[in-house]
Amino acid sequence: MSGLATLALDRPLYPVLLALACLFGGWYGYEEVGRLEDPEFPIKNAYVITPYPGATALEVEQEVTDTIEAALQEMPQLYRLTSKSLNGRSEVMVELLEQYGKTDTPQIWDELRRRVQEATLRLPPGALQPLVEDDFGDVYGMVYAFTLGGHEVATVQRTAKDLSRLVKSVPGVGKVALAGLPREAVYLELSMDRLERLGVSPQTIFAAVGQENRVIGAGSVALGGRRLPVLPPTTYSSVDAIGALRIGGSGSTEIIPLDAVADIQRALVETPDELIRHNGDRVFTLSVSVTPGESVVKVGAAVDAMLAQAGPTIPLGMTMIGVSRQHVLVQDAVTQFLKNLSASVLTVIVTLCLFMGWRAGTLVGSVLLLTVLGTLGLMALLSIELQRISLGALMIAMGMLVDNAIVVAEGMVTGVARGLSPRQAGVAATERTQFPLLGATVIGILAFAPIGLADDDSGHFLRSLVQVVGLSLLLSWVLAVTLVPAFGARLLRSASETRGAPRGWAYEPYRRLVAGSLLRPWRVSLLIAAITGTCLWGFAYVKQAFFPTNNAPFLMVDYLLPEGTDIYRTLDSVEQLEAVLRDTRGIRDITSFVGRGTIRYAATIRPEQPNPAYAHLLVRVEDAALINDLLVSLGPPLRAVDPDAEVILRRNEFTPGGSSKVEARFSGPDPDVLRRLGRQALAVYLDLNLVDRKLDWRQRALDLKPRFNADQARLAGIDRVAAYQSVAFATEGVPVGLYRERDQLLPIIARAPADERLDLTRLAQRKIYSAGARSYVPMTAVFDDVALGAADSRILRRDRVRTLTAQANLPRGQNFVRAFERLRVPVEAIALPPGYTLSWGGEYESSLEAQTALGKAIPLTFGTMFLVTLLLFGKVRQTLVIWLTVPLTVCGVVVTLLATDTGFTFPAFLGFLSLAGMLIKNCVVLVDEIDKRTAEQQLDVATMTEACVSRLRPVLLATGTTIAGMAPLLGDAFFREMAICIMGGLAFATLLTLIAVPAFYRLLVRKGAVPASAGALAPSLDS
Repeated sequence: MSGLATLALDRPLYPVLLALACLFGGWYGYEEVGRLEDPEFPIKNAYVITPYPGATALEVEQEVTDTIEAALQEMPQLYRLTSKSLNGRSEVMVELLEQYGKTDTPQIWDELRRRVQEATLRLPPGALQPLVEDDFGDVYGMVYAFTLGGHEVATVQRTAKDLSRLVKSVPGVGKVALAGLPREAVYLELSMDRLERLGVSPQTIFAAVGQENRVIGAGSVALGGRRLPVLPPTTYSSVDAIGALRIGGSGSTEIIPLDAVADIQRALVETPDELIRHNGDRVFTLSVSVTPGESVVKVGAAVDAMLAQAGPTIPLGMTMIGVSRQHVLVQDAVTQFLKNLSASVLTVIVTLCLFMGWRAGTLVGSVLLLTVLGTLGLMALLSIELQRISLGALMIAMGMLVDNAIVVAEGMVTGVARGLSPRQAGVAATERTQFPLLGATVIGILAFAPIGLADDDSGHFLRSLVQVVGLSLLLSWVLAVTLVPAFGARLLRSASETRGAPRGWAYEPYRRLVAGSLLRPWRVSLLIAAITGTCLWGFAYVKQAFFPTNNAPFLMVDYLLPEGTDIYRTLDSVEQLEAVLRDTRGIRDITSFVGRGTIRYAATIRPEQPNPAYAHLLVRVEDAALINDLLVSLGPPLRAVDPDAEVILRRNEFTPGGSSKVEARFSGPDPDVLRRLGRQALAVYLDLNLVDRKLDWRQRALDLKPRFNADQARLAGIDRVAAYQSVAFATEGVPVGLYRERDQLLPIIARAPADERLDLTRLAQRKIYSAGARSYVPMTAVFDDVALGAADSRILRRDRVRTLTAQANLPRGQNFVRAFERLRVPVEAIALPPGYTLSWGGEYESSLEAQTALGKAIPLTFGTMFLVTLLLFGKVRQTLVIWLTVPLTVCGVVVTLLATDTGFTFPAFLGFLSLAGMLIKNCVVLVDEIDKRTAEQQLDVATMTEACVSRLRPVLLATGTTIAGMAPLLGDAFFREMAICIMGGLAFATLLTLIAVPAFYRLLVRKGAVPASAGALAPSLDS
């Protein structure tokens, strides 16, 4: 390896081929690399959904949820079980341990299905087959809405299926999901008066309708050496055919048509699962996911082309709307990245040309461009997608990529200026610096390593950051020790042409500062310690947050009415919300999801499960800059729509968290006690002016409880099933069969007419058919009365323990850490009965988990960085001098964040960690030169001063180019805080380091000769 520069100079074809490989690799990478909006990271969750019709939430919890949880708790891969028991449905969510990646999950989900299948045998009668949703984490980046256009439901259904089939045929499309489609049913409305007058029992009609249209195997017949299947045709060729069905009167031979006792109609289902609207029009959505590894830009363009081609076949009046088009956002991001890249490269080249001369500046700038292009090629080869994090990583690495080339080029410029030939200068500069540069590069990569080693959601989300930074920095080292000497030997021609910035007077102020620092090292050290301590104290006043908010132009509204609210009542409120939003300036369009949340159109979205009392409004604004003002101004008018509703306005964040930042979890056995503890926590929230206060168990829901009298029912000849089936018939209706129309299966539902069904007072006046008496008896003969009550309609558990969470948010602009410390004390002071516990969730838990994962990796990586530094110098004292400067990074970070009123988010924390590597690289430059000069001359103030002054330009150039490379990230919502943290922290810390390093060196290494270091980073400069 010692002859890399010589090899490049002796065989000029090799560096040319390497440069061409980077050029064509960049072209190949740009064309072939996968493109996404956000990085893929494993959402290792699965849902087990088990319907249990007619059961209360308590019955669901005790008979279904507990059985499923008991079976799943034995899985060794399990991290956490959370469950939600609702009236008629159980939802159990499984979360896996962080150590399992996406390659492990398919096998784990297979094991989960086997355990669920075994648990099915222990479920109570009436519980339906559990459904395992292991694709819960799939991201549908393209969401299209289609208006219904006034067409019949069958036409809409057929069009949706045709479009879905077409889109699935597009190469690269993973899955296609349809939502919000209107559904129909065939309703048989049976009047009690007519049934009683004709003496026909409802059960007779139910049985006849259900049996008549069943698909029945009728065997086969051997004929002429062939076997012909006998295929009975379906009876119901139309809805009218159902009315022609003949019904036999009970106890008589009279046969009557069904339409003599029933009004038959085909209509929309009375209680749909969800309703979707766009700008006030009813729509259905078609959502598309991309096969892993494919470019969402290419696939999205192909989907758009396919839908445009299918346009003429879509019925008139149906309009397509792009709700979320990830491929457009990604293409815009890539285009913006290219602009930022060009601006950064140009800025770096101009800076280098200004301070190093145009020849050296052009040389280093060319190597920078080749490094970026080569990195794109490596990303394509290693299947690292081009997405928000990897694009940001390239921008973060932009300034650091020139550090190695600057050192080699600086050495060549100095060598040529001293009279060496360009070839001799290139060989000398490279062979003296390649190993120290490699060590410094490894240190820079290790500074980012905790991000990649953190095995949690945040680590997976940010993993491509360390991958791209590592690839690009290593490639920059390879190109610096090969291309710079090879091309520099031809570009740098004479001493007069290679002189850079003016010398002498430009360095005089720094020379005086260093001399003063060396003469008074204790005072300087104490002053620096005081500055650092003050900044550490000031850190308490920096705003804290977990992840920054997204800059997507979307405002989200979560709307929750009291539990048990009918979906059409929710729809009425949503229409009023839409009217308020339409009258608000800056809002482009509104997509409303009533009855459930949106599909996961981005990796950081957490969809809400079905709930008729819930609505989610996705509001697109004209400019993302308006969102913060809208969050404040829209609150009062939206909350005024219904005082009983909970309205949460928020913007999307770069984390799949919930809508509440503050969560206090109370766990224990008794729901009444849990609710009491939760209300006490809400009272604390109120005293501290927290907003969006609520309990996740919501309100208790009203219900009707007909009290069945078994003794009287037995005398009347009516069993419990028939009694409650009669109640269902009198209210919601009873499914009795299926009506087949092509590929559509419409349920046939028997129910009472509207005037009987919707009048609650008539429920007690109804009659029930007695099969034993062959006549109708009053309902009062079977039921004592109907009681109105309230009960928990949702019971939530965490690791099989009932857990109620008191949730809230902070007012905008408040420091989370300081506010949390204020509320933590009174909430934790709430007296907990024996058997009850309190734990914290929300942003506190997410931040703690992320920092814990990072905390496990930081000692290893920083220990390795220290070891590399120690090996680089071979001396403990020089290593301590360098590492004593690391705390200085906090100074610039605190000052910059306070000056810009920016929050210290998780990405800012990562930037803070990476500052250590950047600063250490600069310190290595200074300490190495001091070591070299004092070994050649003597350890005195003059020698150390000139050593520091000689390194001023490369240190400032490395810092300046890094800051210039970060500048384009100031406009990115995710990287803004990180960029501010690095730019301010590096600038301030570098200035302090230029004074601190000589002072620390004088204190720690002040007696005896200082031996030469393992290698100098660059030849000394004449000042």
